[in-house]
Amino acid sequence: MGTGMFFVLVIFVVIAIVVAMGGMFYLLAKRYFENRQKEQLLQMKIDERRETLKVVTPIRLQAYERVALFLERISPNSLVLRCYQPGMDLKLLQGVMTKNIRDEWEHNLSQQVYVSEELWARVREAKDEMVNLVNSSAVSLTDTDDPTRLAASIFASAADRMPTDEALAALHKELKELFG
Repeated sequence: MGTGMFFVLVIFVVIAIVVAMGGMFYLLAKRYFENRQKEQLLQMKIDERRETLKVVTPIRLQAYERVALFLERISPNSLVLRCYQPGMDLKLLQGVMTKNIRDEWEHNLSQQVYVSEELWARVREAKDEMVNLVNSSAVSLTDTDDPTRLAASIFASAADRMPTDEALAALHKELKELFG
């Protein structure tokens, strides 16, 4: 083999090494830039999530406040004091209280979007139990009874367990889990 052929062989080997190294560099650079792009997309998602939380967190807290207010407003003490007017008869007081519970419920229905399904189910149960409590307390009385007897019957029935207390306890628990 002559020097010319050896020289061609060396050039061929050098070119092969350069091409191989160039290919490896290309693959490494491609992988690097793909990873950088993925990191940037991930960072953008994290930033978007942070911005979303900045907006959503106060709205969620407000929803929990409104649910707590709803439960307080339909609790027996608040409900009777707010609904009773002198001169009412028993059936009117019963109707005003059940209507008030339902109106409060309808006013707060949108809050279910911001609280857990479990909590919302507890709130719904409390509302239903309060309507049942008012109605079952009225059943044991006559239409001519003084409406204050309805209030007394409601308080007596709720003395051991207020229907709204369990829902409020679930709300407090969920808030602690979410916001520490």
